[in-house]
Amino acid sequence: MDTMLVPPWLESLLSTSFFTVCRTHGDAARNECNMYCLDCEGGAFCFYCRSSRHKDHQIRRSSYHDVVRVTEIQKVLDISGVQTYVINSARVLFLKERPQPKYGKGVAHICVICGRSLLDPFRFCSLGCKLVGVKRNGEASFTIEAKNEALMERREGISRGEEELREGSQQQQDIYPPTPPPPSSSARRRKGIPHRAPFGS
Repeated sequence: MDTMLVPPWLESLLSTSFFTVCRTHGDAARNECNMYCLDCEGGAFCFYCRSSRHKDHQIRRSSYHDVVRVTEIQKVLDISGVQTYVINSARVLFLKERPQPKYGKGVAHICVICGRSLLDPFRFCSLGCKLVGVKRNGEASFTIEAKNEALMERREGISRGEEELREGSQQQQDIYPPTPPPPSSSARRRKGIPHRAPFGS
């Protein structure tokens, strides 16, 4: 798969088992392996392993759900199109298919890969489903650079359109000079000396 569309560590992250007891720090209090290093790609590790070996580029799996925090993953991955949720006051997204039954009648939005119901108009229920979508048709991408390029193109298109509008309105002003403003109310002229109608006899 093209690394421009999918980073090499993503599939390893999605296949990693989290919340196992750390082999090195099994007797410690915070010994659950709930972190993953993007550089090492060596599986999950615990808080103490992070302190000693993995200073940067780590992603922490949030809570006991199969999720990661949006604030951490969006720094390294384009997550557009993936449904997000709030769990324990944190905005998160699922790593794999959402653990809920498939949609029923009256559901407006569904995952284009697995058919799970979605709360909002997103295309995918999880990073795993977006990965399948990218591999299947290449319409989406995980690279932040591609997302930034698309945003830049869109902004350039908008600014070009605004420029054309400005040029068009300038040409119209040259053809049709602007209408002078109406005189102010304080500059009214008096009508003259008032005359009374003659009294009838």
